[in-house]
Amino acid sequence: MFLSDMSGREPLYRKAFVFFSSPIPKELVNHIKSDTSVLPRIGALREMNFEYFPVDSQAFTTDQERAMEELFGNFGNARRFDACLNIMATRIATVFASLKELPFVRYRSAKALDESTEPTPSDLVATKLAATVWDIISKYKSSIPNFPQKETCDLLILDRSVDQIAPVIHEWTYDAMCHDLLDMDGNKYKQEVPSKTGGDPEKKEVLLEDNDPVWLELRHTHIADASERLHDKFTNFASKNKAAQLQQSAREGNELSTRDLQKMVQALPQYTEQVEKISLHVEIAGKINKIIKETGLRGLGQLEQDLVFGDAGAKEVINYLRTNQDTTPENKLRLLMIYASVYPEKFEGDKATKLMQLAKLSSEDMKVVNNMRLLGGSSESKKTSSSFSLKFNAAKTKQAARKDRVGEEETWQLSRFYPMIEELIENLNKGELLKNEYSCINEPIPAPQGGSLRGSRSSSAQMSQPTTAPHSMRSRRTANWGRARHSDDGYSSDSALRGACTDFKKMGQRIFVFMIGGATRSELRVCHKLTTKLRREVILGTTSIIESPQYITKLKLLSEKELALDGLKI
Repeated sequence: MFLSDMSGREPLYRKAFVFFSSPIPKELVNHIKSDTSVLPRIGALREMNFEYFPVDSQAFTTDQERAMEELFGNFGNARRFDACLNIMATRIATVFASLKELPFVRYRSAKALDESTEPTPSDLVATKLAATVWDIISKYKSSIPNFPQKETCDLLILDRSVDQIAPVIHEWTYDAMCHDLLDMDGNKYKQEVPSKTGGDPEKKEVLLEDNDPVWLELRHTHIADASERLHDKFTNFASKNKAAQLQQSAREGNELSTRDLQKMVQALPQYTEQVEKISLHVEIAGKINKIIKETGLRGLGQLEQDLVFGDAGAKEVINYLRTNQDTTPENKLRLLMIYASVYPEKFEGDKATKLMQLAKLSSEDMKVVNNMRLLGGSSESKKTSSSFSLKFNAAKTKQAARKDRVGEEETWQLSRFYPMIEELIENLNKGELLKNEYSCINEPIPAPQGGSLRGSRSSSAQMSQPTTAPHSMRSRRTANWGRARHSDDGYSSDSALRGACTDFKKMGQRIFVFMIGGATRSELRVCHKLTTKLRREVILGTTSIIESPQYITKLKLLSEKELALDGLKI
C-alpha cells in the first residue's frame, strides 16, 4: 500500500513520514529501498517500539483481553497459544526498547508447580514467555543505538495462578471500590449534573485519571479515609475561598458591598472549577458508601479476610450463606472461590454440590470454582512464601493463604489483605527469591548461598536496604498509601502531583513485574506503594487490568472446548 501510494510519476503525497510501532523485517525495508522513485519522497522511516498501552504512570498492558483463555483453556489450540505468546513478548519487549533498559529476566518456573508430573503447556506459559522476551530484547543490544550492553533492571514474569484470591476478594481502596461497585466503563464515570434548562439531571462523562489531582491523591487510600478527607477538603475549601465566604455571608442575611460582589466574581471561575472537582468525588464516595451499607458488604469483607488469614473456616462460611440469603450470586461465588483457594479439600466429592445448593448457585456458576484448577497452583512444599495450593487433588494444606505482615497494623478496618506480588517484589529486591521456584534466563553471578539469589542482587538493590535500625515503613497499614499526601485546599495538593512526578533517576534500578492473565487494582496499588518503600520504581505490566466479573467470566470459559468470544462482553 505504501509503495503504491508513493511510487511512480504522480505519488499520492509529496512526502511520507512512516513510523513503525515495532521492528519490521529487513527484507521489507530492502523492498522499499529498491524503489528508487520512492526514496527521495521519504521524510522519515523509523521503528518507534511503542506496542504497549499505558494504564497510568507505572503500569502498562499488552491489550490482550483473551490471554487467559487462549493460554490456560483446555480447547488445545496450539496455533492460537503460540500467536498469543508471541504478540505478548513483542509488546513487552518494546517497553524495554523505548525505556532503553536491559533486564535480568526471571520467571516462575514450571518445576515449582509439581515435580511429580510432566508440565503441561499451561504450566510452561511463564517459561516460554520469558525465553521469547529475552530472545527479542537481547537483539536490541546490536540493533538499537545506545542500548545498554549490561543488565540495568529486573523483570519478573508471573501468571495468574500465583494468586487467585486477589482478583475476587473485595479490595477496600477508593480506586478498587469505584471499579468494583460502580458501573464504570474503563476509567469513565457518568456523573449526574444539574440541567442548564431546569429539567432532569444530565449525564456527563468524566475520566478518573492522573490529571485529576483529587483522584491522584485519594485513589489508593481506604474508602473510609477517602470519605473523611473529602469532607475535610470541602470544609477547608469553604472556609478559605472568598467566593464561598461571601456566598455564605449573603445566605446569613448580611448585605454585600459592590467591592464584595467584585471579589466574588473574580473568585468564581476558580471556585466553580474546584467545587466541580470535589463535588465529583463527594458524589462517587457517597454512592460507594451507600452500596456498602445496603449490601452489607462489611460483614462479607470481614469473612473474606478472615478466611485468607486462617481466622475462619467451614463453620463461618456455612453460617454466612445460611443467614445472608439475599447476598448477590456474584458475591457468594467470590466467597466460595476464596474458600476453595484456602480449603480445596472442602470441594471434593459431593461437598461442592452441597455448598452450591446452600448458596443457591447454578452448576454453571460452580464451573468457575472447578476451573480454578486449570490455572494450576503452587506445590505444598512452597510454604516459605506463604502461598497456597490450588491443586484440588492435593493433600490437606495449611489453612491460610497469607501470613500477617510483621510490623503492620490495620489503621483502617479491612485493610489487612495484600496481594502475593507484594511479597514477591520485596523478596526480589532483597535477593531472596528461591531459585528452585524462580529461574533467571540470563543468570547473573552464581549466589554463594544455596537456594537463593542473594549474591546476584544488583548494587541498587543493596543500596535500597535500610541503613537504620529495622523499622517498617508500613508500621501503620496505610502509612504510605493511605495518609501520605494531604492538601490544605479543596482542589487537592500540588504535593500529590509532585509525588506523581518523583525524580526516578535518584532511585535504584527499576523492577518490572509482568502478570499473565490480567492484573488487579490491588496489585497496581502495591507497585506504587513499594516504589516509595524500596526507592526503586516498580512498573506493573499485564495482559489487561481485570475486575472481578471479568475474571469470573474468563474462568468460566476455560473449560470450553472452543473459544468463541465474538460479541461477548468481557
